[in-house]
Amino acid sequence: MKRDYYELPKSGSIMRFLWKCAGGDRYLLERATYSDQIKYMCLGGIVFATGVMAGLAGGYAFYTIFSPKASDVLDKTKTVIENPNYIPLDIPTLLMSIVFGLIWGLIIFNIDRFIVTSTGKGDGTEKITWDELKGAIPRILMGAIIAITISKPIEIRMFQTEINVELYKLQKAEELKMKEATSKISSPEIERINKDLKNIDELFNELIKNEGIARKDLRDCLMQNKPCPQNRALYEEAKKAKLDFEIENKPKIAALEAKKIELQGGKEEIEQVSQRVASGLDGLSQRIQLAHKVAGTWISIFITLLFMAIELTPVFFKLMLIKSPYDYLAENRDDL
Repeated sequence: MKRDYYELPKSGSIMRFLWKCAGGDRYLLERATYSDQIKYMCLGGIVFATGVMAGLAGGYAFYTIFSPKASDVLDKTKTVIENPNYIPLDIPTLLMSIVFGLIWGLIIFNIDRFIVTSTGKGDGTEKITWDELKGAIPRILMGAIIAITISKPIEIRMFQTEINVELYKLQKAEELKMKEATSKISSPEIERINKDLKNIDELFNELIKNEGIARKDLRDCLMQNKPCPQNRALYEEAKKAKLDFEIENKPKIAALEAKKIELQGGKEEIEQVSQRVASGLDGLSQRIQLAHKVAGTWISIFITLLFMAIELTPVFFKLMLIKSPYDYLAENRDDL
């Protein structure tokens, strides 16, 4: 639009898009001052950026919750060569996370857009009076809640390396705890079986030794060309004792070995279960708790306050705006 005393620069597509994000009227803004155009473009930029951050945070949170878990969380940072049990990026979960992130980002974007659009100019001065602040409290509360939901996933991503180390310690402690519990149940039984097998083995070795001595005595006697009925009887007796012991204890040995294998298999199965249980510690809630522990209470609070400041800036900004040509044009539009 051209005037004798003032000519507005032509608005670009990005500027017009950001006006829409801020809920501005393009027709009026193209006829208002350049400062009005910049104000609404900045407002729209904050609203759009908040929606993008919300989408990224929501997608990351969704992937953290539903992605495959490893019992060794540090394995996620290694390559396949370094770690054969490496869990690569899960494509189905990634695609679902992208869809969820887009939906979540659009939800937050539209809520922010509604908050900014519905926030009036107050009394049209730079001062924020108590009445203005009181009227904006519902919008401030909604903005604070949104800021917290955005800040937490981003916070755990910021401290991911430190959180992984702490998670690794927790996982190994939980795994060791379950292994010790399993060992208390199965180890005494396995030790008893090993003791029984050892006793049987010692008795059998003793019979083999006696047979060998009897064989040697019989051979020495025969080499002297003597009749050796007594030596032969002793040898046959030792040989029969060894054979009878072997036949008698063979089923017992087999049963003990089978029981031992069963106990060891159950122990290995419980160890695998303990690994799966330990991997369950890699959840969103656990990571948020560890983020507070790693970063400290004050740093966590300041990160949340930073996002609250970004989220609530448009609300306070609108309350501080003075009346401008755009507002008078909007009043005339409403009157018409």
